[in-house]
Amino acid sequence: MQLFDLHCDTLYRAYTENRTLFEKDFHISFAHTQGISPYIQCLAVWIPDEYRGQAAWDLWEGCISKLEEQLQNRPIRRCVTAADIQQTAHDGGIGLVLTVEGGAILGGDLSKIPLLRQAGVRMMTLTWNGRNELGDGVGVEQASGLTAFGKQAVTCLEDNNIIVDVSHASEALFYDTAAVAQRPFVASHSNAKSICPHRRNLTDEQFAVIREQGGLVGLNFCRDFLPKQSTNAKMYDIIEHAEHFLSLGGERVVAIGGDLDGADLPSEMNGLSSLPTLYEMFLHHNYSEALVERLFFRNAQEFFGRYETGVRRK
Repeated sequence: MQLFDLHCDTLYRAYTENRTLFEKDFHISFAHTQGISPYIQCLAVWIPDEYRGQAAWDLWEGCISKLEEQLQNRPIRRCVTAADIQQTAHDGGIGLVLTVEGGAILGGDLSKIPLLRQAGVRMMTLTWNGRNELGDGVGVEQASGLTAFGKQAVTCLEDNNIIVDVSHASEALFYDTAAVAQRPFVASHSNAKSICPHRRNLTDEQFAVIREQGGLVGLNFCRDFLPKQSTNAKMYDIIEHAEHFLSLGGERVVAIGGDLDGADLPSEMNGLSSLPTLYEMFLHHNYSEALVERLFFRNAQEFFGRYETGVRRK
């Protein structure tokens, strides 16, 4: 099977736990990817809400140093351009796309955005659950939307070809982003609120906005974001979220955003090694192989290709 996953926290874990990207007990081990080819993984540097200013930037630099150290003499491609992604797909290899989870990394300074782009960042989540200089995350009581700085940051990110990500955003910040953004944006790891009413999931109206603007939504495997009524999440619940989004016209919108190494998974999932089983479950649920391939790989591949051309929202 082919896989393009929009979000994981494996790099953050490797850095903060002083471990590697090749640990057998992580959800993702880049030494054990059998049965997945090509495999392109968006690798997030997570900035927790308690990190601000220089501390946030220091965390970023530490994660990047860990990444560079880990990739030495490894057959893993850093995918900075659409051509890198295309070549990885052609070769059937492993590719990494660098992302940031949390706009606190900027410390209120727009000049940091070109530096992120120079380092190869392709996507940035505007908030985590709390409040930062850009605006309010989904965990803020009586949340507001984008600040004046946040609106400038959205434009600057787009100008630097960094994709805006609204997973973790408050509803107010989501709709402010939709109003300000001139290019398609994504929710890299968010599910359907109609299926599971967790605050981190998207309403049908939010999904429709992303769809109409030509964006992308990655299915999250976090067990708290999956079940309808209980915490007894099953792998099959992921298919229910996909099916709901597809019923809303999401055939070219839905992708994978597993949140591996950043979330607790359903009991029968071990991480990356469970993805071929999930792929087969989609096929057994009477989805065509062409559609399942689109959800697991091609929608994300095509989106990154379109974005690099400077595409504006629909």
